[in-house]
Amino acid sequence: MRIIKSAIAVSLCVLINLLRGDDGMVFYSMLAALWCIQMYRTNTLNNAYQRTIGTVVGAVYGLIYLLLFPTKINVQSIGIIIEILSIFLGIVLVIYTTVLIHKNQASYFSCVVFLSIVVNHLNDANPYLFVWNRFLDTMIGILIGVCVNNIRIFRKIDRKTLFVSGVDGILVDKNNKISAFSKVELNRMIDDGLKFTLSTMRTPASLIEPLSDIHFKYPVIVMDGAALYDVKKSEYVKEYVISGESSTELIKLMKLNEMHPHINVIIDDTLLIYYDDMEDKINNDLINKLRMSPYRNYIKREFPGDENVVYFMLLDHSVKIDKFDLLLKTNGYYERFKILKYQSEEYEGYSYIKIYNKNASKDRMLKYLRDKYEIDNVLTFGTVEGKYDINIKENDFNKMVRLLRSKYEHM
Repeated sequence: MRIIKSAIAVSLCVLINLLRGDDGMVFYSMLAALWCIQMYRTNTLNNAYQRTIGTVVGAVYGLIYLLLFPTKINVQSIGIIIEILSIFLGIVLVIYTTVLIHKNQASYFSCVVFLSIVVNHLNDANPYLFVWNRFLDTMIGILIGVCVNNIRIFRKIDRKTLFVSGVDGILVDKNNKISAFSKVELNRMIDDGLKFTLSTMRTPASLIEPLSDIHFKYPVIVMDGAALYDVKKSEYVKEYVISGESSTELIKLMKLNEMHPHINVIIDDTLLIYYDDMEDKINNDLINKLRMSPYRNYIKREFPGDENVVYFMLLDHSVKIDKFDLLLKTNGYYERFKILKYQSEEYEGYSYIKIYNKNASKDRMLKYLRDKYEIDNVLTFGTVEGKYDINIKENDFNKMVRLLRSKYEHM
């Protein structure tokens, strides 16, 4: 659509110039219109504002130059020196003016307008007419570009539904990247009013790294429903935690069975991970990789015992994990906590166990979001058959965004 809109904007510039009796400078209208056709509407408005400021500043200084030098300076000896110095001074004043009014990004356009007047059109029959047409045509192009880029084909918009997507295998690939198409389309729809969030087992740290460019407006469900995280404000909105007493009990059980937990705690919107000495190379490798993120804070020390734990994570040989999992089942811990066990994709022969508050769940967090933001409907996208409203084939990237677009805006 950006390609089509660019072509439409240029064509409209030609049409308007013809309606003006072909007296304008349509080339400048076209340039301004193309500059304003951007991926996001906010970028369009910013670019239009920059171009307007730049054109005004450049045109004003161009007019001043015309008043001082009504005709082109004679290019001989002293004349050429005066011309060089006058252009030098003009450029300094143009750029410095944009700095003074805190519009540095408009400096380039100001210089272009100024130079087009004093270099190319000083000897015109009526250079003042050029200045006016240069300004007018640029404004026409800006107006056309903004209007065309904000055109929306007649369609029905679903502003009542909160759309919720998984992350891995849907948005983010194995290289921890999101496609350019998904990023652009998501941001375009979110800026347009789409209610969108994510639900994932990831922590905010591992979520922010690949999705930092997404314009999230609603908190995301992280740690498999243990917490809601506001990406924009960098704060936790809601948490389901394991009490200090229950955490101490679990830690004693883990140590008795020679397990080494990664203890995740939230203090003042900061995720802290307590851990002890681990001889296991795999655990050390995992810690060394994860601690590189500025959003995680690993602390090698004894758990203080007076903090509420968001979740425990264990990584060990699959046989040892299976044995400890059986112990948890037979001693009633599955009734008291939410416990997940799964094999590691990265470390062969190793498995994970994660232990959460019993109430930590995606459904509870979705209910909280519905109540807080007065949302009528929720539509979920995921890769697990039967657990989501719309099932997406794993690693079928961009499919979710395409389906989301068809649900959000349809004819």
